[in-house]
Amino acid sequence: MRLQLLSDLHLETESFEPRPSPDAELLVLGGDIDATWAQLDRFAGWPVPVLMVAGNHEFDGRDLGDAWAGLRERCDSLGIRLLERERWVVTSAAGRRVRFVGTVRWSDFDGLGSAQRDRAMRASAYFLRLMAATRQGVPIDAEVMRNESLACRRWLEDELHEPPQGRWDDTVVITHFAPSLRCADPRYGRQPGTASFCNADEDLLPLADLWLHGHLHCRHDFTVHRPGRRPMRVVCQARGLADKGEADGFDEFKPIDVGATDEVRQGLLPGPCHTVPGDPAHPMESMP
Repeated sequence: MRLQLLSDLHLETESFEPRPSPDAELLVLGGDIDATWAQLDRFAGWPVPVLMVAGNHEFDGRDLGDAWAGLRERCDSLGIRLLERERWVVTSAAGRRVRFVGTVRWSDFDGLGSAQRDRAMRASAYFLRLMAATRQGVPIDAEVMRNESLACRRWLEDELHEPPQGRWDDTVVITHFAPSLRCADPRYGRQPGTASFCNADEDLLPLADLWLHGHLHCRHDFTVHRPGRRPMRVVCQARGLADKGEADGFDEFKPIDVGATDEVRQGLLPGPCHTVPGDPAHPMESMP
């Protein structure tokens, strides 16, 4: 199955007109599409199914409890399938059954290790102020976000350990937050704020065939070795902010295949940053 992946379009401020990839069977929206939700209507009537996970900016200035119901209603009205701790199995044109599992994942602030958690949580205050979200009327702080993230992690771990029992052939994970420090942005050095973008989900990577994410305004495409199996693949296809040069080299039609027979299908993109397959981890951060 060939996928088109778009994330971090920030259509609330950016001038960008999304276009369908001519050969994709499904569009994945990886979050931070539009903080106002108004521009989600650009994906109504899309020629192929549209899957979406929410990003942190979909909750800007909103109450977390109320926003989920409102966002789901908005997506349903446009024919967009919103996944939050949910599974969806779809059959490709080639007859392969692909399991999509999606969740925001949020940040549990352990991306740099549990010993750095307290520093990472303190560093998150800036980003949480930008988000300005609440939960039952109380501003969301790092502890609330960590609890949300751990709930996502527990669900995702349980789901990925679910045996297929003939129900699917391939597994695609979609999160907004990144699963590894290898996904971090090389424009920024290792700082406590890195953990506001990257989680430490390396133990879950081998359980997926493909992991798609956003959040970092940095594009990369790398594989992770799995003994006795085809390597799994991690892809970020974030557009980012044009005035920062982050959209330079962005290829909205980049093909992403799941269930491909090739061991490695790479598509490095020119731009402000990229991760070279096989490079050591980049323990870095990026502004959302």
